[in-house]
Amino acid sequence: RFKPIVKLLIMTTFSLTIKEILSTSSTAQNSLPLPLVDPIKVEGNVNRKHLYHEIQNFNITSDVNGFDTSEQTHSFLEFEIGIDEVGRGPLYGSVVISGAILPNKWSALIEHNPLQDTPLSVLTDSKKLSELKRESLYEPIKQQAIAYATVEIPAAVIDDVNILQATMLGMRVAGEQLMIHTFNAIQYSLKNATMPAISFKLLIDGNKLPDLDWQLLQRHGIGNYSGSTCLVNREAWVKGDARHTAIAAASVLAKVSRDRQIISDSVIYPGYGLESHKGYPTKAHIEAIQKLGVLPQHRRSFKPVKLALMII
Repeated sequence: RFKPIVKLLIMTTFSLTIKEILSTSSTAQNSLPLPLVDPIKVEGNVNRKHLYHEIQNFNITSDVNGFDTSEQTHSFLEFEIGIDEVGRGPLYGSVVISGAILPNKWSALIEHNPLQDTPLSVLTDSKKLSELKRESLYEPIKQQAIAYATVEIPAAVIDDVNILQATMLGMRVAGEQLMIHTFNAIQYSLKNATMPAISFKLLIDGNKLPDLDWQLLQRHGIGNYSGSTCLVNREAWVKGDARHTAIAAASVLAKVSRDRQIISDSVIYPGYGLESHKGYPTKAHIEAIQKLGVLPQHRRSFKPVKLALMII
């Protein structure tokens, strides 16, 4: 059985800047240059208190079910990681990808109402929520999540590798960093106790799955190699942000994070209307580009920006 967690640190915040990335395969989807033309920013948090409750609940369930030691090795404590992106279509700014791990009782199909009577009861696809509701959910999601991460892929990287590869890269990094930091937190908290077998399930919004850096994960004890006690599964969920609570939570984190950055930029670059169109290719935005010029954060590989550069 698993001993009580004795470490007192409640939150583990992580922040890193990635300046180079290794290719994970020979396919075009993830054949990425090394080094990156512009750094990728990653920020996140692991809530050790919520993690403790998940392990406790798993321990209690194991006791109730009467698992013996041999059976216990086949019983996994699973964490579902919802991952979603915002900002593939805009002419301006980063594409932002977030990942979220909700408590297991809350992580399920939205139609089953697992969030009823919780602080996240109104959570659904961020596109169906008003800006006010998204803002009101942003901090509660961060407070209630077991872990979350947000990745910003800047315009220069989008131009260098294309928007699909940039999005896949962000999803890859979000998933990898959440698994690494969550698993490290479990190991740190149970330093002198028996570790439960762990399983991470990545729930990716859309119809494509990012390749993962399995060598990086294996260095942290994660992966589907022989003898591993921390396995990884991946699933693609079409319209997943409207179907699963973990993906919906990630969607809100990504959307609010990107909107806040764009609104902040609008103060630096007045006249472009960034605060209203959020960088999307509206008529007003394209006219502003033609009149005022192309900004450093504009995506030069996107046709309206490319045409504006030719005119200028």
